Amino acid sequence: MNKKMAIKPLKIGPYNAKYPIIQGGMGVGISLSSLAGAVAKVGGVGIISTAQIGSRDPEFTKNPMNANLKAIHEEFAKARAIAPEGVLGFNIMVAANGYKQYVKEAVKAGANVIISGAGLPVDLPKFVAEAEEELLAEGRKKQRTMIAPIVSSVKSAMVICRMWDRKHKTAPDFVVIEGPCAGGHLGFSEEQLTEFGADTESVSKTYKQSKYEEEIRSIINTVKEFADKYKKEIPVIVAGGVYDHADVLRQLELGANGVQVATRFVTTEECDADTAYKQAYIHAKEEDIVIVKSPVGMPGRAIKNRFLEQVQEGKIPVTRCFRCLAHCNPAETPYCITKALINAAEGNVDEALLFCGSNAYRSTKIETVSDVMKELCGDV
Repeated sequence: MNKKMAIKPLKIGPYNAKYPIIQGGMGVGISLSSLAGAVAKVGGVGIISTAQIGSRDPEFTKNPMNANLKAIHEEFAKARAIAPEGVLGFNIMVAANGYKQYVKEAVKAGANVIISGAGLPVDLPKFVAEAEEELLAEGRKKQRTMIAPIVSSVKSAMVICRMWDRKHKTAPDFVVIEGPCAGGHLGFSEEQLTEFGADTESVSKTYKQSKYEEEIRSIINTVKEFADKYKKEIPVIVAGGVYDHADVLRQLELGANGVQVATRFVTTEECDADTAYKQAYIHAKEEDIVIVKSPVGMPGRAIKNRFLEQVQEGKIPVTRCFRCLAHCNPAETPYCITKALINAAEGNVDEALLFCGSNAYRSTKIETVSDVMKELCGDV
């Protein structure tokens, strides 16, 4: 295969990215304006995570929702200043308290794209349409925001596409497939992680030959059915375990239009996280990357540290609820995930949940976003 020929621009509706690379959204405070802006500036798609996006605001502890809604506009404006012509957007969790408000504010801020997972974004098209109408009513220019669900199986892809078709008479503008080697919360049971060769023992070594590649092909075929029905192009983006140029090429060979990369961008100069968080990736060994059960009841992938040892020893009392998740009960949760993730972003790594992808141990140095993008796309 001619490597140069394999890498094509990514077109999502009216937006064109030079490279078929979407930077994954990482909360809390890991992918904000600095990282997203830098990625968009060099030709990728920059994504800001709305997960407790306002945690750096002095008012956050008093009114988290207001701080978050304000930060959506502030962070997007800063990213747009970095990349005036780039493709920028948000990752918004369905499970978040205030999901509808976050979506609407993201549209009003000017998002080119919204990627939504951690649940089925059944009403995402409706919320975007409402926000666009509100913009028109306010006499402001209507912003075209392209939307994508995150799916992890043929079943979830079919369910969301059918729901959007039936309820909203539309289909996704693009689809993100998040595989079992991704970081943070995972849309798989522990048994499925083992089945797909992405458990603690085998991580990404067997991933390329795992059964999950069959799932990717099937999801692509499912999406094509709805693309044909609505006579539109629906790019499919694969995420999870993508770290280098060979990984990118492999997903394109499977039929994907692009990839979503998160872990690789953490150890960049432009990443919004504290240096100590980046160094935790660089110092991690393969055996340090483990599957954990988060307070939301889902498996997740993280780096072993003192915090995880404390969690195993017993519940860490929640002293303050930030109302981040719709279905979290502070009286029952083993620890506050917002506090644990804020500690990570601020560099308090011994008291933090250090989410990461399966390839975090491959990080050896701090790079620039430009250098990472060139390596991913074979331009070095």
